Amino acid sequence: MQYKSTRHDSEKIPFTEAVARGLAPDGGLYLPDSLPDLSGYLPEWESLDYEELCIEFFKHFATDIPTEKLAELVHKAYAGFDHEDRAPLVQLAQDIWVCELFHGPTLAFKDFALQLLGQLYGYQIERTGKPINVLGATSGDTGAAAIYGLMDLPGINLFILYPNNRVSPLQERQMTCTGRANVYPLAIEGSFDDAQRWIKQLFSDLEFKAQYNLSAINSINLARVLAQCVYYIYAYFRIPEGHRENIQFVVPTGNFGNILAGWMTSKMGLPVKHFKIATNQNDILWRLFNTGEYKLDRVSPSLAPSMDIQVASNFERFLYYLVGEDSAKVREIMKTFLQSGEYSFESFDRDAFSASRSDDEIILNNIKHIKSQYGYTVDPHTATAFTEDDPTKTRVIMATAHPAKFLQAMEASIGEATTHPVLEALKSRDPVKYELTSDAELIRHFIVDHSGIAS
Repeated sequence: MQYKSTRHDSEKIPFTEAVARGLAPDGGLYLPDSLPDLSGYLPEWESLDYEELCIEFFKHFATDIPTEKLAELVHKAYAGFDHEDRAPLVQLAQDIWVCELFHGPTLAFKDFALQLLGQLYGYQIERTGKPINVLGATSGDTGAAAIYGLMDLPGINLFILYPNNRVSPLQERQMTCTGRANVYPLAIEGSFDDAQRWIKQLFSDLEFKAQYNLSAINSINLARVLAQCVYYIYAYFRIPEGHRENIQFVVPTGNFGNILAGWMTSKMGLPVKHFKIATNQNDILWRLFNTGEYKLDRVSPSLAPSMDIQVASNFERFLYYLVGEDSAKVREIMKTFLQSGEYSFESFDRDAFSASRSDDEIILNNIKHIKSQYGYTVDPHTATAFTEDDPTKTRVIMATAHPAKFLQAMEASIGEATTHPVLEALKSRDPVKYELTSDAELIRHFIVDHSGIAS
């Protein structure tokens, strides 16, 4: 399997190089040269446990990694999850299921991808002998998951940018209380979109990227999207056969990566036709799929901070397929969007996607209603997936985080705070963070000073 950029599909590179680069030199995102048809493998995959399924899936993508080494990396990645099913399904009603994606070390769905990506980075260092400086931007959960996936690997420095005072206190503690000397949480002025823009700017400086051996952990890294594909297939197999005919995956999303992974599995043969995008009040994706207009707006801080995003970076991958894999058209659209902050599309795959929007009031009401009706507690992000129910479908709600990470919202909605021992342990530790103004040059200098590589 070879990989190509969404903006120029002439150069093809192997999986390990696509993972190492993260972002393509032309600013595009990597995708498989062609998506494989996995439909013939599904019957034999149904009885596999999570790690076995992940290995069989990645055999089709990580073709330059020996199978024995791939299996070793996968088993190491998921050994720290606290549930034997890794992504267990909980049934709330006859046709409502919750896929719990928060049983990893940081209690968020990002662990599925970033624990594996950490192992892939370790394999890269093992093969090349070169240290890596890993950069990432986060609106909450990505940063913690990246840190816990990479912090104990030799040869890695980790720089995580996040908007100061715009993540939950426990999310920040997960990033700032590790006690690891190779972890640099950078609290910047501005929003997640600002942080992500500075990251892309640094990666566009190819000389700087090469000199400091930079790699990206955001969902611009294809390995993350592919790792997330696995739990959609796994969840499908755990729905009783009589309920599989009309499944709708309902996915809280801000950056479009999580729902893109599910949609890609359908392109590869998983018999699921319906995907619902659940947004918070930062609703660029809701507006896009309802009006065809992709238009920036001001980021509004919310009770679901990991979704406080306006530029959905993974949308470019979907766009590539939307325009018939025409990289020239992708370049044209992205250039227009970058210059004007908007782009209008004539049509969308409306048969596959629907979307809903939840402001903070709806989120609080949903949390309370779900607790009252089903005796089940969801976090503010997952709560967005319960807006505008469709009783004609078997709904699989992708629960993205443990409710204990969001004390303020839980207390405001149901009058009680959910706890978790992993988070309670953080409260006694001293945080370490570095506050920076939102300036690419200051961030560049910080990386130079702390990279361990002579300038």
